[in-house]
Amino acid sequence: MADVAGVLRLLVAQGATVAVAESLTGGLIGASITSVSGASQAFVGGVISYATDLKRELLGVPGELLRREGAVHPDVAAAMAAGVARVCGATYGLAVTGVAGPEPQDGRPVGTVHAAVCGPGGRISARTLSLRGSRERIRVETVDEAVDLLAGVLKANIGEHSG
Repeated sequence: MADVAGVLRLLVAQGATVAVAESLTGGLIGASITSVSGASQAFVGGVISYATDLKRELLGVPGELLRREGAVHPDVAAAMAAGVARVCGATYGLAVTGVAGPEPQDGRPVGTVHAAVCGPGGRISARTLSLRGSRERIRVETVDEAVDLLAGVLKANIGEHSG
């Protein structure tokens, strides 16, 4: 299970904030973050862009990218992360898009998930996952993997700024 409290401590220590853009998780990442007391020190909010059109309309994912690749693609996750950081005025944007099932989507098999973090300067860190199990298991594992990705980015940034 991801260390959400640890991620929040890292964000607060860096004077940073995070916003989330969620598709297949439908708000589970935001819920896991806000379950920690004091989350408001670093969590500003998010967008649940379950419908593909919302990814374009609310988060600024390029329509051409969505037409060409569909909603389940690493570049879509990256654009979602950048878009939610911009829309919410956060230091970091964390985004996930994928297929929880029961049917494939956009030619992608169930369990295909893309997570991305957009950090300062628009730097993108991403992770592609091939998860197995039930719809619920895929969604829960996506939350853990996404929070873990953000933790890794935050820890790397400490190293960069520690002189």
